[in-house]
Amino acid sequence: MKQIILFLVLAASLGGCNKEAAPPVKTERPVLTQLAGVSASEASHRYSGEIRARHEAVLGFRIGGKIIERMVDAGATVKAGQALARLDPVDAGLQADASEAQHRLAEADTKRYRELHSKGFVSQAALDEKETALKSAAAHAGLARNQAAYTTLRASHAGVIAAILAEAGQVVSAGQPVVRLAQHGEREVAIAIPESQLADLKIGMAAEITLLSAQNTGLNLTGHLRELAPMADPASRTYPARVALSSTDPRVALGMTAQVRFNKETGDDRLLVPLTAIFQQGSQAAVWIVAADQTVSLRPVQIAAYRDDGAVIASGIAAGERIVSAGVHKLSAGEKIRLTEDVHHTK
Repeated sequence: MKQIILFLVLAASLGGCNKEAAPPVKTERPVLTQLAGVSASEASHRYSGEIRARHEAVLGFRIGGKIIERMVDAGATVKAGQALARLDPVDAGLQADASEAQHRLAEADTKRYRELHSKGFVSQAALDEKETALKSAAAHAGLARNQAAYTTLRASHAGVIAAILAEAGQVVSAGQPVVRLAQHGEREVAIAIPESQLADLKIGMAAEITLLSAQNTGLNLTGHLRELAPMADPASRTYPARVALSSTDPRVALGMTAQVRFNKETGDDRLLVPLTAIFQQGSQAAVWIVAADQTVSLRPVQIAAYRDDGAVIASGIAAGERIVSAGVHKLSAGEKIRLTEDVHHTK
C-alpha cells in the first residue's frame, strides 16, 4: 500500500515538471513627464494669487453685545448705509433712558437755581455748578443715544459682502470683525513674493494676468505691481504684494484664482526642471529623457543652481525635450513607459 502511494506522488511530481512556466507579462510603467520649456527667469517671476477688491473694509460694531440678527449673506450686493447686522438693543436702550432721565433732572435743577439766583437767594458759584452739571448730563444723554444707534451695523460703502466673520447668537466686543466688505470698482490680484525674488521686482513693473477659469476664453489681462509690502509676513516669510488690473471686466469675479507673470527686458534663458526630475549619481546629476518610442535613457546635466521651485539647468537638455518629472529612482535604461502628463509643472 505504501509503495502505491509513493508511486502516485512521484507520478504527480513528474507530470508537473513537464508543464512550461507562463512567460511574465510585461507592463509599461506609468510615469509623470513634462516638456522642458520653462525658462528659469519665466518660472521665477510667475506667481499664483487671488482676485481681490482694490478697497476692502472689515466692519464691526462700535460697542459690544450679542448679535441677534444678520441680514446679509456672503456674496450679497449692498448699498451704502444698508443694515447688515443688529445687536441686542435692550442694554443700550436702558442706558439711553437712564441718561435721558438724568438730563431732565439736571434741566429742572438748573431752571430752579436760575430763578433763585435772579431773586438773590443763591450765589453765582452755585448756579455755575448746576449749569456745568446740565452740560455734562446733556453730553451723557447724547452719548447714550449714539450708543443705542450703534446696535445696528451698516455698510460704509456700496459693494459686495466678501466674508461673514461672526454669526447670530455670538457675543462680540467693540471693533471685533463681523463682515468684510469689498467695494465696487477696481480689482487687483493679491500675491506673495519669496524673499529670494524680492530684489527683482519694482513698483510699477508690468505684468500679465491669466485667470485659471478663463484660460481657454481668450481673456487676456494686463496690470502693474501697485504695492509691495516692506516687511515679510511672520507666518509665511513672504512679502504680500498687490497687482492692479489695467481694466475691469465683468468676467473677473472676486475670489478667482489668477496667475501673474512679470515682464522683464532681460532674463535667464536656462531651463528650470522640478527637483523631483533630478537623478543623482554620486556627484553627477542626470535626468531621464523620453524618446519617441517612449523608452527612457539617462542623460547627465549640469546644475547651475537649486531653488525652491526647481533646479536651473546649465547644460544637458534642450527646450522641447520630454523628461521624467517624478519616479526617477524606479526606472532603468531602455525601459518603456506609459506617459502621464505632469499638469502641475507643464506651462
